[in-house]
Amino acid sequence: MKRMDYSYQPRRDILCIDVKSFFASVESVKRHIHPLESYIVVMSNPDLEGGLVLASSPRVKKEYGIRTGSRRFEIPKSSKIQIVEPRMALYIKVNMMINEIFREFVADEDIHIYSIDESFIDVTHSHVLYGSTEEIAKQIQETIFQRLKLVTAIGIGDNPLLAKLALDNEAKKNKSQIAVWHYEDVQEKLWKIHPITEMWGIGGNTGKNLYKLGIDSVYSLSQYNVNSLKKIHGVIGEQLFYHAHGIDQTILSEKYVPKSKGFGKSQILKRDYLEQYEVEIVIREMADEISARLRKYKAETGVIHLSIGYSRDILDKGFSQQMKVFPTSSNMKIIETCLQIFRSNYTNQPVRQISIRCGKIDYKKELQLNLFEPPEKTIHNEELEMVVDKIRDKYGFTSLVHASSLTKGGTAISRSGMVGGHKG
Repeated sequence: MKRMDYSYQPRRDILCIDVKSFFASVESVKRHIHPLESYIVVMSNPDLEGGLVLASSPRVKKEYGIRTGSRRFEIPKSSKIQIVEPRMALYIKVNMMINEIFREFVADEDIHIYSIDESFIDVTHSHVLYGSTEEIAKQIQETIFQRLKLVTAIGIGDNPLLAKLALDNEAKKNKSQIAVWHYEDVQEKLWKIHPITEMWGIGGNTGKNLYKLGIDSVYSLSQYNVNSLKKIHGVIGEQLFYHAHGIDQTILSEKYVPKSKGFGKSQILKRDYLEQYEVEIVIREMADEISARLRKYKAETGVIHLSIGYSRDILDKGFSQQMKVFPTSSNMKIIETCLQIFRSNYTNQPVRQISIRCGKIDYKKELQLNLFEPPEKTIHNEELEMVVDKIRDKYGFTSLVHASSLTKGGTAISRSGMVGGHKG
């Protein structure tokens, strides 16, 4: 049996904190109902049979089996379930209030926001003021409930990985909603996770690839030859091996700063777009928004990538292609490039998804003239776009839109009040 020597591994006191059924819990509290007693489902597009469940309260999960990803038609019509539309701006506000509570116990650099409802905090340096790790966890739980009436589950570990595994595999099932996993618990707790897809970080596709190697549990992964895993799956294979031994050398205060910021936008359309001109309207709107963001950060793109997803009712899945451009943040150039890619690859199929991404980002230090365009035109266009940006900053993005956005295919105006693709 392969075992690791953990004496060389960093030991921190990490909490992984999850707000149970966050969206549904916030809606429950707003209605003066205890989150664990409510029958609330937060759903995007509830007026459609295919409306998507974003969150459901614990009782709904337990009694009806309705979870995130369920559809409107799966909810029994005679049930006690109350369906509500998402209020993303409210959830973000509550998330910020929770983060302020964390800051009462740790410094900013010891907080890592993993998602809107889940965070990691390092309390290694907080013991003098607040007691043991378990005592700090209980104080955070109580403070969040007293102030916001939200219920939290907390995993405690020697590193972020063990804290997350403790949360997912034990804390959420405990009455106290707290669980502790140390390196010494790997053999008894981590290796008992089965099937392997129940482990954080291993999804369906990765699980299938591991099954082909005869790996069907975390224990069998931990006993596999690490060099073979690395040869087959690269760095990810090596990482999976060490994760199976509970090893994660991440230090929360050592933040990774990416060399360049990605700029992009994707959209799932509410219906299949059958007409080419309608698709091009949405492409123009999206490219327009991305261009504005580039200019806001004084950035330019050297590569534009367009992905089109066709309707799920046809066999052809769509296409994805990129094109190099002279570094730009110009609406006109980015729209023109996106339309060129689209028209070169479009096969008159119904479109359901559009994604635009910009790569090779560089940050402007001075105006860069294009040898293939008169300098007067370059300067004029940039000044015009700056005026448009100022108006939109003051009065909102939809204060100035292309006339095509007013047609049936346009989505910019209807989406302007959305946060993360959902109602704000």
